[in-house]
Amino acid sequence: MGVTMLDKLKEQVCQANVDLAACGLVTLTWGNVSGINADRDRVVIKPSGVPYERLRPADMVVVDLDGHVVEGELRPSSDTPTHALLYRHFAGVGGITHTHSRHATMFAQARREIPCLGTTHADHFFGAVPVTRPLTDAEVEAEYEANTGRVIVERFAGLDPQAMPAVLVAGHAPFTWGKNASDSVKNAVALEAVAEMALGTWILDARAPRLEDYVLDKHYQRKHGPHAYY
Repeated sequence: MGVTMLDKLKEQVCQANVDLAACGLVTLTWGNVSGINADRDRVVIKPSGVPYERLRPADMVVVDLDGHVVEGELRPSSDTPTHALLYRHFAGVGGITHTHSRHATMFAQARREIPCLGTTHADHFFGAVPVTRPLTDAEVEAEYEANTGRVIVERFAGLDPQAMPAVLVAGHAPFTWGKNASDSVKNAVALEAVAEMALGTWILDARAPRLEDYVLDKHYQRKHGPHAYY
């Protein structure tokens, strides 16, 4: 039997999870990456609790968009319902990464957005990285992981997930996404970098201004706009 598209997706998602650790974005097993197939009916995600250095493509778990396991011997990540809900609501997103990377998580714990203070940020994120509202007691008690996805979707009302491929879940940690699993990891790397830069900038000058809107627009559009040239 030849290699199927799902087999290729397992390889891609496995490598993205390995890359997540190699980029220094995870401690212990605090992070996961998933990817969705072209038909958008199967999600491949990291198994729960397996060290990154031991991951193999065959270990990846396949679930449907309701989070039910359809293939795999291991238990999928506990964050699977969050991933599945985001795939249902964010068309065009092909991969999702969740980490507890230090600096981005500091902002999530402080429940503060990451402001755009410079062009490095503007090259990747079109404006301040948003933070969700806290989950209610009832939301945590019932369907906690799915409700984590719901508050992200709620926060993105009026926002473009393509232009802002990241969010901070209040009191929790960041999620990023992209066109595929690898792209979502790259956005997680960028998010952690701009979070650290923002904190360092505030240490130097607590009154440092936000980047001017016209510079933000120029830097984002030259890299991601219809006439991108960077």
